[in-house]
Amino acid sequence: MNAAVATSVFGVFMVATVALGLFAVRGRRGTKGGGLAEWSVGGRSLGTVFIWVLMAGEGYTSFSYLGAAGWGYNYGAPVLYVVAYMSCGYAVGYVVGPMLWAYARKHGLVGITDMVAHRFGRPWLGALTAVLATVFLLPYIQLQITGMGVVVSTISYGAISLNWAYFIAFAVTTGFVVVSGLRGSAWVSVLKDVMVIATLGFLAIYVPMHYFDGYGPFLDRLVTEKSEWLTFPGHGNSGMGQAWFITTSFLNSLTVVIFPTTVAGYLGARNADVLRRNAMWLPAYNVLLFVPMLLGMAALFVVPGLVGAESNLALFKLVVDSLPAWSVGVIGVAAALSSIVPMAVFMLVIGTMWGRSVLSLVPRWKQRQKGAAQFVVVIAGSLALLLTYTAPNTLVRLSLISYEGMAQLLPMVLLGLMWRRLTLLGAMSGLVVGVGVVCGFVFTENDPVWGVNAGIIALGANLAVALAVTYAGPRERDERPDEDVLARDEIEDPVAGMGAGEGHRV
Repeated sequence: MNAAVATSVFGVFMVATVALGLFAVRGRRGTKGGGLAEWSVGGRSLGTVFIWVLMAGEGYTSFSYLGAAGWGYNYGAPVLYVVAYMSCGYAVGYVVGPMLWAYARKHGLVGITDMVAHRFGRPWLGALTAVLATVFLLPYIQLQITGMGVVVSTISYGAISLNWAYFIAFAVTTGFVVVSGLRGSAWVSVLKDVMVIATLGFLAIYVPMHYFDGYGPFLDRLVTEKSEWLTFPGHGNSGMGQAWFITTSFLNSLTVVIFPTTVAGYLGARNADVLRRNAMWLPAYNVLLFVPMLLGMAALFVVPGLVGAESNLALFKLVVDSLPAWSVGVIGVAAALSSIVPMAVFMLVIGTMWGRSVLSLVPRWKQRQKGAAQFVVVIAGSLALLLTYTAPNTLVRLSLISYEGMAQLLPMVLLGLMWRRLTLLGAMSGLVVGVGVVCGFVFTENDPVWGVNAGIIALGANLAVALAVTYAGPRERDERPDEDVLARDEIEDPVAGMGAGEGHRV
């Protein structure tokens, strides 16, 4: 009976989610509004509220909802890096976001692969970037499939196996993103945010009161019995001390601003001022992250003994063991939407990169970029599903792998758009070295290395090689003026910018 009630509640909300995505794109399927730009970046017409909820939704994923609780359960203090890097990343995005938005709008671009290809004048470079970015985005899609699978299996009280739950997560999200695109994800983000705020607010009060008679007794017990979880490097021989925390927070705060999904959010904005307001308000959303972290540590006393990937279940074990089935279903919906929204954006971005930068190089696909992108969405989701079955991992570990790999694009993308002297050979040489170093550390399980994040060591090597090759080699001949090659923040007249976003440049 409990399984039937919880899954029924969940099913109703999933149908409503798909319906909301369809409603969001109604009337925008015509020739003018139904192309790749409308599907991938919302027609560059989303306002402050939609951009805020979309980018908050992309940042607040099942990694945050379940992975933060899992790492709080396993290690404790090191998980606070999530709050640190996201807050710092929004500050960096205040400067970088408007620059990328203006560059893409001026040249009609829809993603970082377009930007790289345009900056260096090499279409094949965009294709190469798309392939590399896809490799490092797949673990993040796997993360969302794993998270939603855990939710579906748990709220069914075990009636649905994890393997079937993973497939359901893949099927629902793939169908949703193919139909609705970025605009649908933004609309569903509103529903997701309302439910996440409500459910986490409830759990923040309910769990300490129900299990510990309040925060005072809970924190007293935590300090007395689990003090190791409250200091670096946290519980166990994790290797994640202060140096790891600083380097990981620094690396991720830079990487998040060029993450393809973040850039998709930037490019969907109506004007650059939307992005500045967004960067100021987004850190407020990070307050919610403390709730699953604390609940994960509360689970240490209630459901001890979870190991490895089982720690992802820490938060939901508290929920299933004590709440009625209907409320388990509602909380499950909030957690599932925290997977669907970001997973939809990740899959959409992969589809867009391939449709625009890879398959468009094939003449027969050049005029059918949107269809090609939608086809790639299904393929990418299928690959991530296969990885979920064959190479499971904890949610936070998957997130770290994605960020460490994606960070190696920083010199080519960010430095390249700000510094004309960087040559193609220099950027490519650095990229090869950086990717090689990070893969070497990650796949030999030497991350952290020397107490710091392996990704930042790889990025340092990447940057050093890129600069050395650039200065040692000849200058590249490119007749285009700086304004056609480099990204600049074109500050708009806020009054004019309230219209179609064509503000007067000052």
